[in-house]
Amino acid sequence: MKTYNYSLKNDKFNTEIDYEIFRNKQSILIQIFCGEDYKVLENLAKLFKEKLPHSICIGATTDGEIKNKNVSTFKTVISISVFENTFLKIKSIEGGDSFDNGFNIAKEIITKNTKLIISFTDGTTSNGEDFLKGIEKFDNSIIVCGGMAGDNGNFKQTFICDGTKIISCGCVAVSLNSDILEVVNDYKFDWSPIGIDHTIDKIEGNRIYEISGMKATEFYEKYLGSSSLHTEFPLITHRNGLPIARALLGTYDDGSLGCGGNLNQGDKVKLGFANAEHIMQEPLQYLENINNYQAETFFIYSCMARRRYMQDLIKVEIQPFSNIAPTSGFFTYAEFYHNNGHNELMNQTITLVGLSENPTKNMKKQKNKTVNYNESSYAKTIQSLTNLINQSTNDYDKQSKKLEKEKNYSENILQNQKTFLNHTVHETNTPLAVIMSNIELFEMENGKNEYMSNIEVAMKNLVSMYDDLSFLVKKDYINYTIENIDFVDFIRSRVDFFETIANQKNCKFIIDINQSEIFLMFKKDKLQRIIDNNLSNAIKYSYENKNIFISILQIENGVQFKISSHSNVIQNPEKIFKEYYREELSKDGFGLGLNLVKRICEEENVIVDLQSSEEKTTFTYTFEKGIL
Repeated sequence: MKTYNYSLKNDKFNTEIDYEIFRNKQSILIQIFCGEDYKVLENLAKLFKEKLPHSICIGATTDGEIKNKNVSTFKTVISISVFENTFLKIKSIEGGDSFDNGFNIAKEIITKNTKLIISFTDGTTSNGEDFLKGIEKFDNSIIVCGGMAGDNGNFKQTFICDGTKIISCGCVAVSLNSDILEVVNDYKFDWSPIGIDHTIDKIEGNRIYEISGMKATEFYEKYLGSSSLHTEFPLITHRNGLPIARALLGTYDDGSLGCGGNLNQGDKVKLGFANAEHIMQEPLQYLENINNYQAETFFIYSCMARRRYMQDLIKVEIQPFSNIAPTSGFFTYAEFYHNNGHNELMNQTITLVGLSENPTKNMKKQKNKTVNYNESSYAKTIQSLTNLINQSTNDYDKQSKKLEKEKNYSENILQNQKTFLNHTVHETNTPLAVIMSNIELFEMENGKNEYMSNIEVAMKNLVSMYDDLSFLVKKDYINYTIENIDFVDFIRSRVDFFETIANQKNCKFIIDINQSEIFLMFKKDKLQRIIDNNLSNAIKYSYENKNIFISILQIENGVQFKISSHSNVIQNPEKIFKEYYREELSKDGFGLGLNLVKRICEEENVIVDLQSSEEKTTFTYTFEKGIL
């Protein structure tokens, strides 16, 4: 076999190509890589139909063209391959479902000795991944190469051709069938993941709606600064042992993004960046399948992002192959690759196939005369940038692992603490109840005395603290229900409980109620925490021999509960409800009670007011009508 590559110059293919070379050749494959208007593609297809009517011609619009060691844009490259012992079959489909198109094309062109399928699809409407899976469904053993057409980065309208038929939505494929043709393929990725894992939350096919709780466009705005297409920064995941990138190919008004292949809901992805150091490595040493292979032709189908990111340095990847054999191809919107029984749609890769009908022929391998692009200013700049990103990523990963370890350790401690508190609360309840019952039984049989009164006071203080602790431990997993509570009766019962404690300081509760019955719709456990903490604090901070005044008022907007005591002036009213804050450190307690009260009031829309003077300190709680 032999391949002849041409570049279109001023529409002179009619005279530049010596068509006599191909007159008597029976198996001719023409590939048109058109970086110009689709009319150019159409005119060339018609020209080849006229000049070489027995040839098979396929073509695609591009985002750049490859001819031997040269890379161009907005031009057209023609590749004409002549085979001696290979039979070609072609099939195209317009419109239709991408998966079905792949299956039906494979069914039509695959024979018992098919060695390779070269296929192009349009780059803006077809689902390339579904198309490849359709081919794989019919036969997963055939190497597939090619890619999705481009339109110089406009992402508006791409075209492919089957002979003179121009297709804006669909696919075309050619099978190479031979008993002796040898085909090898390989790919080079060179994009590295950066940052943390992100989750695909919502996706339909190749249209991404949400990533990690954000609209897809908002996600890219957050990390890259704008919602414009960032083809050079794909999402990277892994599939069938290969790193898979998904480049952006389109934006939508609803904030979704179209990408060059499918992802799945729940996929973990990372943003990717071009690793310039890897890209500029000698490709023949890097590509295991291609290295030392004596090809007669190379076809290269490479991602548009590589050319746009690497600019002139892209020649580093192309030149070594052109030094061995004629090389041609184009820069795609997505590349087709076959690996271990799977067809994969690739982004950000260079994919290539090497062909030979005479692999045992002793061809002298030319010495590579590659330019040392590593010495250029641009190369040094992007290598430095790549090294900075890589090192920053490694540092970030190490820090993330350290933080994750510390987080797990902290969560384990907190869980053990929670378990301990749960068990403590549960186990403490019984002995407290036993002590209280025995105090009551003792007083019933023997009467009160100073020692038992002291024990009772201490126990009731302990019970009050236990109730606070129990509420804090249980509040997140117990659903407290609203009850119709007789507020007057409830206050009297809580006053009775704390009366023994108040008596130790010769304090008395004076209760003022404007109605005999006042009902309140509220959560009883939460109400008890509000009342008990206020009664306990009033006793704790009141001067000895001073009364504590309680009032319950039915008002127009609801129910108002006031508790006043004679005590030191509160110096920092704005801090009194903060956790662990205590005005008088000599008093017992942890500074948690009023903080708990404040949190309950905020949760249940209870209005709190505090007034403190040398005469008295008053806490007022207004339960609004909305909860009555």
